[in-house]
Amino acid sequence: MTAAVHFDNITCTFAGKAGPYTAVKDVTLSIADGEFVSVVGPTGCGKSTLLNVAAGLLRPTSGALTTFGEPLNGINRRAGYMFQSEALMPWRSALDNVTAGLEFRGEEKAAARAKGEDWLSRVGLAGFGDRYPHQLSGGMRKRTSLAQMLILDPKILLMDEPFSALDIQTRQLMENELLELWSANRKSVIFITHDLEEAISLSDRVVVLSAGPATRPIGEFVIDLPRPRDVAEIRLTPKFTALHDQIWHAMKDEVLKGYQQTKNRVVA
Repeated sequence: MTAAVHFDNITCTFAGKAGPYTAVKDVTLSIADGEFVSVVGPTGCGKSTLLNVAAGLLRPTSGALTTFGEPLNGINRRAGYMFQSEALMPWRSALDNVTAGLEFRGEEKAAARAKGEDWLSRVGLAGFGDRYPHQLSGGMRKRTSLAQMLILDPKILLMDEPFSALDIQTRQLMENELLELWSANRKSVIFITHDLEEAISLSDRVVVLSAGPATRPIGEFVIDLPRPRDVAEIRLTPKFTALHDQIWHAMKDEVLKGYQQTKNRVVA
């Protein structure tokens, strides 16, 4: 089966004051159609760099990226991107934010608004379409961002720590919301997170990256937990605990290495 996203020997090197810096090196990784893959690793190891390559926002120094068997040249039109930071336009209402992508594509306004109302309802925000971002809670803004991405019906979802700023209760609600929407019409997901519990709770597979520079995958783990899942309840099961121990054992040394590198840079 053709992969939805395939990183083929990807290397990304950037210019810097101290000379060239290689963020990721020789990364080969495939995400199947409909597969939910989380990528974990130390802070600053290049997780977001790989996501930006998949989005077409960053051209790799070497290697190639394909989507559904076709080389990616420019922006990945098959992908939706949900950022860690707020990406809502403060001068637009929730409904107008959700429908912005459809409007930019030239869709007729009445049809776009009907779809927008439907998606607001799907993410639990029926009746909140006239609210502006500053009138919404953090969780409600994340729901708006999720609807803003999904209304465009992307084949691939690229998610860069989308729930990291939320409190734990709201975060778990959003994780379950995401799983419910994903299960209804399975897309290929690349989910970046620092939270190993979040990665295991959501995913079909977890990929562990080494500490930078020259980050590369050092382990891949199949998450054979039953679906549908409740992210709070699944974490109480013995199988979850065993998976967590196995993956943490694989990544612990890299996390400590990344932490030490960060300390050294601060001291320097």
